[in-house]
This record gives sequence, structure tokens and C-alpha cells, in this order.
Amino acid sequence: MKNIWIIAKKDLSSFFSSPVFYSLTSVFLILNGFIFFNILNYFSLQSFQVQQQPGSSFGLNLNEMVIEPSFHNMAVILLLIIPLVTMRSFAEEKKSKTFALLLSSPIHLKEIIIGKFLACMIVVGLMVLLSAYSTGYLIVVGDPEIGPILTGYIGIFLITGCYVSMGLFASSLTDNQIIAAVISFGLALFMWIIGWGAQAGGSELSQLLEYLSLITHLEHFLKGLINSSDLIYYLSFITFGLFLTHRVLESSRWR
Repeated sequence: MKNIWIIAKKDLSSFFSSPVFYSLTSVFLILNGFIFFNILNYFSLQSFQVQQQPGSSFGLNLNEMVIEPSFHNMAVILLLIIPLVTMRSFAEEKKSKTFALLLSSPIHLKEIIIGKFLACMIVVGLMVLLSAYSTGYLIVVGDPEIGPILTGYIGIFLITGCYVSMGLFASSLTDNQIIAAVISFGLALFMWIIGWGAQAGGSELSQLLEYLSLITHLEHFLKGLINSSDLIYYLSFITFGLFLTHRVLESSRWR
């Protein structure tokens, strides 16, 4: 555990001393905030129109119309941002010839991978934490259900882990950060939209494609549900991504 934290601390120091982190965080907060307040403004207009209708006895659901779409959009923004966070993890080490030194240290390869995974998760976690002012604002001025908000953040955390594991795998394949980012984005996008093919396939194929889609499992968390199948899917996805990263780096050690 000590070695894992040493690697994570090294990468965190590199992140926080680089303008890239602050640039990405600013872009994430601006995009997330802009989309959130546009969704909230639309909800306010719809609520006002409903109240103006004579005999209207129902209200609009704040969770369904504001919180769920906001989490969806956050997941999309993270899909764009995280490849830029993970692209340097191994590609930069290879480019600067420091990865060979890292492999020759007494730290095991799996500890290096987990340490870098932890560092990326902390960086992205800070971004998400800073964006929590939006849900905090809703809790103060509105009356949303707290359960779906909490499970929504759990879902965001898990899908972030999937993005990061794919990003580390992509970074392990090359010494070019741009190529690593493109591969990572392509993989994440593919796993996001793969469920769309469910409409064109047969019943069994449709179920498989829908199950493999990242977004399918996020839906349940956004509705306040925590299913064991969704947890198993995300944790298995993360583990498999880190396993592939380990295999690529292990094979490159003997080249």
C-alpha cells in the first residue's frame, strides 16, 4: 500500500504543478455549470407554464427533469476530459525514458498501475467535487430526493473508474500522449454507444449489447437504484482494463 501511495503522490504532484490540470478543471466546471443552469432554467419555465394552467394539480419532478439530465451530461463531459488526464500516465514515462527506471525499482508493476489509477481518480474526483455546488444549490432552493443524488454520484464515480482504466490501457500502448488520448476517447465512446446497436440486433444480441453499454448501468444509479449486477459490471470493467494495462506493460518489459 505504501508503494501505491508513493506512485500516486508522484503523479498528483505532477498534475498539480502543471497548468493542464487547472485548464481541464476550468473547462469541466464551465461546461458542467453552463449545461446545468440551462437545464434548470428550462425546468423553471416549464414549472411556471404548468402553474398557469387552470385546474392543474401536478408538479414537475425535479430529479427527473434536472438532476438526471445533469448527471448524464456530466458523464459525457468526463468522457471528453478524462482521456486528457490519463494520456500522460505511461506515455510520458516512456517518452522521457523514465519508465524503464520505474520498472527497475523495487515497486511491483501492479503497484505502479494501481498508483497511477488512484492518482487519476483523485484528480477527476476533485473536479466532480468542485462541481457539486450545482446539486447543493438545488438542495437549498428546491426539494429534490436525496437518494438518487447520492446514488448518482456513486454511478459517476464508477463510470469514471471505467474511463480511467481505458485511459491507462491506451496510454500503455504508446509513447505519444495525443495518440493515447484519441485511443482512450475512441474506446470510451464505443462502450458508450454500443447499446444503440441493440435496436438492430436479435433479442439475445440486443440484450448483450445493452448490457455491455456503459450508459445502461448508469441509468439505474440515476434513478436511485443500486443493483449488484451494475456494481459487478463496473468493477469487472475496471479490473479488466487494469489487467490489459498490466499485460501490455509486462510484455514491453522484455522487448
